[in-house]
Parts: sequence; structure tokens; C-alpha cells
Amino acid sequence: MSEAAIADANCAVDAHTSPAHAWLRALELTAPIAKNRDRVLPTVIAEAAERFRDAPALLSDRESFTYRELAGRLNQYARWALAQDIGKGEVVCLIMPNRPEYMAIWLGLTSVGVVVALLNTNLVGPSLANSINAVSPRHIIADSACFGALSVTLPQLRASPKIWVHGAVSAEFPRIDLEIARYPGGALGSDERRAPVIDDLALYIYTSGTTGLPKAAKVTHARIMQWSHWFAGMMEISPSDRMYNCLPMYHSVGGVQATGAMLVGGGSVVVREKFSATRFWSDIVRWDCTLFQYIGELCRYLLHAPASAADAQHHVRLACGNGLSPEIWEAFKDRFRIPRILEFYAATEGNVSLFNVQGEPGAIGHIPSYLAHRFSPALVVFDVGAGEPLRDEQGFCVRCATNQTGEALGKVVDDPSNIGSRFDGYSVREDSEKKILRDVFEPGDAWFRTGDLMRRDDRGFFHFVHRIGDTFRRKGENVATSEVSAVLCAFPGITHASVYGVAVPGMEGRVGMAAIVADSDLNLAELYEQIAGRLPAYARPVFLRLRKQAELTGTFKYSKTELLRQGYDPTACDDPLYFDHPESRAFVRLDGDLYDRIQSGGIRL
Repeated sequence: MSEAAIADANCAVDAHTSPAHAWLRALELTAPIAKNRDRVLPTVIAEAAERFRDAPALLSDRESFTYRELAGRLNQYARWALAQDIGKGEVVCLIMPNRPEYMAIWLGLTSVGVVVALLNTNLVGPSLANSINAVSPRHIIADSACFGALSVTLPQLRASPKIWVHGAVSAEFPRIDLEIARYPGGALGSDERRAPVIDDLALYIYTSGTTGLPKAAKVTHARIMQWSHWFAGMMEISPSDRMYNCLPMYHSVGGVQATGAMLVGGGSVVVREKFSATRFWSDIVRWDCTLFQYIGELCRYLLHAPASAADAQHHVRLACGNGLSPEIWEAFKDRFRIPRILEFYAATEGNVSLFNVQGEPGAIGHIPSYLAHRFSPALVVFDVGAGEPLRDEQGFCVRCATNQTGEALGKVVDDPSNIGSRFDGYSVREDSEKKILRDVFEPGDAWFRTGDLMRRDDRGFFHFVHRIGDTFRRKGENVATSEVSAVLCAFPGITHASVYGVAVPGMEGRVGMAAIVADSDLNLAELYEQIAGRLPAYARPVFLRLRKQAELTGTFKYSKTELLRQGYDPTACDDPLYFDHPESRAFVRLDGDLYDRIQSGGIRL
């Protein structure tokens, strides 16, 4: 951020208030980034290794790294990349469950200019192949636990990248965990160094966006530095802090923001492979964590878990995350005795970020008045029928009034010093253009479309309403209905599938439902197997509705309005309904008794 922004804050803020101090610290930490073009996150890790040396950096039950060990390991991966003659800007895909080694790999490769694509470990079949094909990698590094899904996908790849396996799988593929042992971990010499600058691309992080298959969002070194230092400031990280992280490291929050913020502040990160409601608090107590990262669904699972002594035996000072619903905010904070919750809103590829530093229940952010002219997104009236922001008689967008719901937009600023306002886009240019709205308030201006509807209340707090378009959110993942529909329609006999998200009591977000039209009787057992083999668990439809024909609107589009209204209530329609029962792992007929059990929480999805 600019020095002017810091000056504005210093002039207008009472520095003794906690929210103001967090904003000031975040501004101060990020201000130097644009001026130090050669200083990237791997450089910061090397500096931290000199300062913190044998202090813990990344911890887990599987492996742990001190700061010196982490710096050494990333240097080994850097030398491996150089030995493979992987050029600056060339891509290596990484698919691996959460573990400290994960971060060492991408830090090491990006330190010599390689771009690392962080593949979602839940993807299978065409979705995984599409993610790989979108970035054209020369090499793929796969953990042995992920190799099965990758091997099935290999025939669908357009190119033939070299496969490296981390762990024992087959003698056919080289083991990178053995290969890197050949390389020393000392600092790279001047003849080896191939340092990137902050404007260089560092990562591809996948997001479903608002339509279609996952898209590879471009993440520059500048963006990584911005995320890491901004969150370090907002969370007021110190070397005594320890964060518990069980969120996926292939996402920006779990893999860059949370981990990066702790490392630039000298703290440590406890990495758990997957979230476990029964182990969450006992892990936090065992590792003596002072912070944890959450998503809304995680919080709801914890509230539903049986009470235990560990619920209140921890030393957590802060929980940071997004998606904590207003209806469970206070209950979550009170039951687990969390002193402070830092809710935020951001998107991997976007230029809109909001922070609820005050801890206002249910709000996703608030911009201080002295910074509103620099950071506030624009909320514009959205035309639901057209699926676009409303335009006035002059052709410009209409700003929302207080408490009026509208789409959030972020102004795209072509200013190298203003990293937070950039939009770097996706690997496919056409996808990038779809996210830009032009001539919004004046001729020639450009704004990033978040695809999210929000409202701003009379006290200046922003509140999330819902997402636009054919997506819904489940278990922290955006599900593109078009992807699910394509998988269903590939099954013999299915002629159409309308996919949408429905609310289930006690669950965050939505679960998938599909209204299917078929020209013959369906073998539901075979359909279940195809869905399980081609879609990640969070994207699979939980409810099926078998229809004789699909309804069309006056413009010959498939209508979902009535389908959404009726949901999965068997008394609301005459069509046969089926439920993906978690106990039988099959589609079973949904009747009134089963519906009541789902509604009452008797069956956990």
C-alpha cells in the first residue's frame, strides 16, 4: 500500500484502538512491497532463517521444519528445478495432501522463477484433466496418495508431462523425495541464482469462478507478498504465535495467506492433513496454538460436535476466516471462548477484500472512513432477469443505496504500486475478460466482477447475501452446476440435467440437487458409480429428481425457479426423488419419513 494511505490512517486514527492498530500495521507491512521488486516470499524465508534459525516454522505429526530446515529444503527443490532445466515461467503441477513438504516444494520452485499450479486433491477424471491441460505443465509432482487419481487422468492430457512421485508407488516413475536428497540445501550461489521479481507469475490457484470448470487464476509474487504481509498485520502476528491450519493448502487461504502470514511474522504453523471435528480442539491444545483458520462450514461442524474438556482448555487468541454465519457467530464464540474473530472476504483472483476487524457478528467487513476512498468496493444494482448489473439511461451502472443488495465490484487500477487493485486474470484470456465490467461509472473505466451480492448497512458494515449465477458453495468449495450437469448428461439415457443448490437445515451453504430427464429407465447404481468416479465429493448431487420433461422459459432457457422452490420435499411434487444416503452409499427413494429425518438433523450430510 502507498505511503499516502499510511499517512491518511495516522492522521485520522486513535492508535490505541485495536481495529485501528491492525489496519495501520497491515498498511506498514505492505507499503515497501512495490519498491523492493527483487524481494519475494522465498527471500523473506531466507531472511527469517537467519533471524529465527532453529525456531519451529512448519509442524505436523508427519514432518516438521525449523526456519533453517525450511530454507534448506526449498533450496534443494530450487536446485532440482535448475537441474531439470525448467525454464523461468514454465509450469510444474503439484498435487499433494496437506503437509509441511507441500509449502517447501512451491517455495523452492518459485524461488527460481518456476510457476507452480496447485491442483485440487479432490478432483478426478475430466475436472482434473482440464485443470492440468489449462496450464500446460512440463512436470507434475504427485504425492503417492494422489497418484491413483492422476494415473487415470494421464490419457486425457493434451501433452505428456514428466511425472514425479513423492513416496513409493511404482518403479516406472522417479521419486522426487529421493531425487532432492542429491542436492545441497545451502544458499544458492551467484551462478545458480535466477531470482524472480514481484511482477512475475508464481502460482496458479484454481477457482470455479461463477461458471464452468475450474479456472487457473494467476497469482504473482507481488500478490503472495501482499497476502502474507497484510494478514500478518491484520492478525498482529508475533514469533510467539502458532496457527492451526487444517484448510486445503491448494487454496489461497490455507496454502498462502495463513501459512505466509505466520512465516513473515516469525510464528509457526501446525499443518493437519484434513479437518476433524473430533480432533480439532485436542490438536489445538496439544500443539498449544494461539490462532486458527476457519471457514463457515468448519465452525458449524464444531458446534455440532459433542462437548469436551478441550473446548475451553486452549490458548487461542484469534480465529480468522470467512463464511461464519450470523446465526451461529455468538454461539461459536461463546462455547469455545474465542476472544476475537477476524472475519474477512476475498477472492483468489479478485481485487476486492474486506475485513471485519471489529468482530461485528455476521459482517464480512468494514472500511474505516479515512481509507474508504482507497479500498471500498462499489455495490451496484443487479438485474436478476438479465443476469447483469442494471444500467441507467446513460448506460452506466447504478450504485446501491444503504442496505440495498447489489453486486460488489472492484476497480481495476493500472498502478504498479497498488498491488491490491490489480486483476491478473486466468490462464485463459477469454475467462479473464468475462470477469471485467467496463464503462461502469464513466467511459473507459474497468471493474472486476466478484459475482457476489452484498449489502452495506447504515454503520458501514458489509454483509454477504449470496452468489450470482449457476454456482453454489458446499464445504468451502464453489460448485459449478454446468460441470455437474455435463457429468450427468454423459450417462446413457439422460437427455437433460438441471443442477442447483438447495438448503438443508443445519448445513452451511447448499448441497447439490439435480432434476434429470431421461429417455429410458436409469440404472441408479451405475449412475452413482459414474458420479463418484468423475466428480469430487463436495460437487456430487445429494438429491435426484427424475422428470419426464424439462420446463423452458419464454426465451427457451431451462427454468429452475420452481425446482428451487420445491426443493427435495416429496410432498411438493409428483416426480420420484432419490437421496444419496451416506450409510448405504447409494441413491435410495426419498419418502416422507426419510425427508423428516434429514430436516431434523437425524442424518448428517
